[in-house]
Amino acid sequence: MIMEKIILKKWLIMVLMVICISDLITTSFGINNSVTYDHRALVINGKRRVLVSGSIHYPRSTPEYDFSGRKDLVKFVKLVGEAGLYVHIRIGPYVCAEWNYGGFPLWLHFIPGIKFRTDNEPFKVVLKEMQRFTTYIVDLMKKNNLYASQGGPIILSQIENEYGNIDSAYGSAAKPYIKWAANMAVSLDTGVPWVMCQQADAPDPIINTCNGFYCDQFTPNSNQKPKLWTENWSGWFTSFGNPIPYRPVEDLAFAVARFYQRGGTMQNYYMYHGGTNFGHSSGGPFITTTYDYDAPIDEYGIIRQPKWGHLRDVHKAIKLCEAAMVSTDPTYTSLGSNLEASVYKTESGLCSAFLANTGTQSDATVNFNGNSYRLPAWSVSILPDCKTVVLNTAKINSMAMLPKFIPQSLKYNIDSSGVLGSSWSWFGEPIGISKKSAFVKPGLLEQINTTSDQSDYLWYSITMKGDEHVLQNGSQTVLHVSSLGHGLHTFVNGKLADTSRYAPNGNHHISVDFPVTLNSGDNTIDFLSLTNYGPFFDLTGAGITGPVSLRLSNGGLTVDLSAQRWTYQIGLKGEDLELASGSSSLWELPNFPKNQPLTWYKMLILLTGCIQTSFDAPDGSEPIALDFTGMGKGEAWVNGQSIGRYWPALSSPNNGCVDYCDYRGAYKADKCLKKCGKPPQQLYHVPRSWMKESGNVLVVFEEIGGDPTQISFATKQIGSMCSHVSESHPPPVDTWNPEKTGKEVGPVLSLECPSPNQVISLIKFASFGTPQGSCGSYAHGRCKSKKSLPVVQKACVGSRSCSIAVSIDTFGDPCTGVSKSLAVEATCA
Repeated sequence: MIMEKIILKKWLIMVLMVICISDLITTSFGINNSVTYDHRALVINGKRRVLVSGSIHYPRSTPEYDFSGRKDLVKFVKLVGEAGLYVHIRIGPYVCAEWNYGGFPLWLHFIPGIKFRTDNEPFKVVLKEMQRFTTYIVDLMKKNNLYASQGGPIILSQIENEYGNIDSAYGSAAKPYIKWAANMAVSLDTGVPWVMCQQADAPDPIINTCNGFYCDQFTPNSNQKPKLWTENWSGWFTSFGNPIPYRPVEDLAFAVARFYQRGGTMQNYYMYHGGTNFGHSSGGPFITTTYDYDAPIDEYGIIRQPKWGHLRDVHKAIKLCEAAMVSTDPTYTSLGSNLEASVYKTESGLCSAFLANTGTQSDATVNFNGNSYRLPAWSVSILPDCKTVVLNTAKINSMAMLPKFIPQSLKYNIDSSGVLGSSWSWFGEPIGISKKSAFVKPGLLEQINTTSDQSDYLWYSITMKGDEHVLQNGSQTVLHVSSLGHGLHTFVNGKLADTSRYAPNGNHHISVDFPVTLNSGDNTIDFLSLTNYGPFFDLTGAGITGPVSLRLSNGGLTVDLSAQRWTYQIGLKGEDLELASGSSSLWELPNFPKNQPLTWYKMLILLTGCIQTSFDAPDGSEPIALDFTGMGKGEAWVNGQSIGRYWPALSSPNNGCVDYCDYRGAYKADKCLKKCGKPPQQLYHVPRSWMKESGNVLVVFEEIGGDPTQISFATKQIGSMCSHVSESHPPPVDTWNPEKTGKEVGPVLSLECPSPNQVISLIKFASFGTPQGSCGSYAHGRCKSKKSLPVVQKACVGSRSCSIAVSIDTFGDPCTGVSKSLAVEATCA
């Protein structure tokens, strides 16, 4: 029983739980709720519901959501319930999510005979690891009355994850495994439905669901199941060495509206808030420390505008259609080439419609129900009453915000007159074998089995005797190394013998030949990281798998070293000395080296007559980042907490980015890219809750060589906020009045400072007419009203928020017969 508790605790630490939170409804909990489904929707307490949700990986989130080591699932689910939201708990246990080892704890790898995610007895039955973990999570939720059937917020559970993408690789064993997993989950009697995503053959009563950039054409495997979208990819993850992907909100909104237009009733954003891969949590091999994902809430917890605001408006518009949508199936009518109307109309007279232009080039005018409607290309208009357009996905009413990082000078708990500057103490990581725990084995060992993920690093060392034929004194030889590791550093006789090598992204293999000059001595190879996705990922090896050989450069004798006796050391000397905490007495003070591989650094503050080893947190409440300009590759710790791996030395290719990404047309991960020719990540999130008011310690381990004097702190702040609204925009969705009473509202431009204690202090740009450009680079067009700036200044300056009617009644008509718009850029203080 004690061992079982220990094993389950390790699962909780290692396995990533994905939480999806409905943001369309506010719910009262505390009474037992029934959750079922039919062909149209999830049915909660006897009522079909239209739901929108967003994924949050709370272990990746800012530590304001950190519950005892970022693993207190119960507390997180309770907080979600207290906010009046529903929860979809996606248990897995395999989650992928670009998480280390796919979320599985590594100790599973060492169970004899085990093969993950297949019809395999050690994984499935004999040790019952998957069943035991799933049962534990379900029982934990039941114990705390968290399922809807108990009055809690959980309305859905998920077993497995995207297995259908790879199940063909498992052959005949795949289908029995999926059937077993489904039966096991259902037998746990949660009182709520279970789903399997990307699993077309999910057995009844499991609901099969869709994941992807678009799911409007998805159809469940039974006409008794609702159409659910468990992962609507709001952007994409970033890899070291690649540009940063982003997804225009017009396209994301189009995908959402099309899904509900075509009969969908629940969709979930993956991600709604992505967060940060702290420590060694990132999967790989080259997943960045940031997991921002271009989500509506960014890595630092700041709302990303206009993405967040425009999607909020889409949700509100869909919510206005809910009564009609849940009462009937849609009927579809072609309005022309790439033009479609979907109508939800009931016998009682309820009517809601979606009008879509799926063309990628041309706007169109359509006639529907006796009225004319203008549809931009790749857009959907939403009509809650089948007459009035309350939103078009291509027309954004929400303001945009331009964030910026402001460099911060470090402050010290001492009279500033005594501060001479900052410096660094250091510790040189020994090259090769330096720990008593080192061991000797014949042949080349696989890394994962050897390190058990205790460290990124494994040293391989071999000593060649001077009488070897290829080791004549000073002879020029060629060293060949083949590795499944993701990084390779080669040292000969204690000196770096070759440029650090890394496996090209997507090709987890290094094979290299390079000349070395040998006497007798050690050849030491270091590598790092794991793999986490694909069929049989659990069987994919890492490390120096060979062959490793030496041959005379003139093509003569070759000596294969692969089967000889090697000395191994797991991890680094500095890791054993706990240098990351900053408390060791082994730090050296004078003449710290720059651009030296395998070096530990600790920040120092130079004072008159003494040295201080800590610093104060930056003032204010804005999120904090570390700028690693000048550094190569490694890991950093603040007050002993790992903020993750950094790698600014690796830049992305120069090509593939564009100044403007056209949202029209199908999106894919490489369609819209930024930061070509630059490191994809140079700024690294330091949670404020990890910082103390004073007495903070920064430690860095530099793997390939860098200059720590260039490291700096910055805070993320909002620079400008902008909005650009045309005369043809629908009015704000909140102003829709189905009774048609009062004065009709037209398009409105609205601005609001991000912080409640701020007011609009400056109007940087205002133009009503034909302004051009985007936020931060607006320019006047040929047509412009002279009233633009004074009208906007009068309405906005000194207020936290303002709204301005976009019409000639407000600004006059500077150019008769021309379609006009209002563009504004402002700042707050």
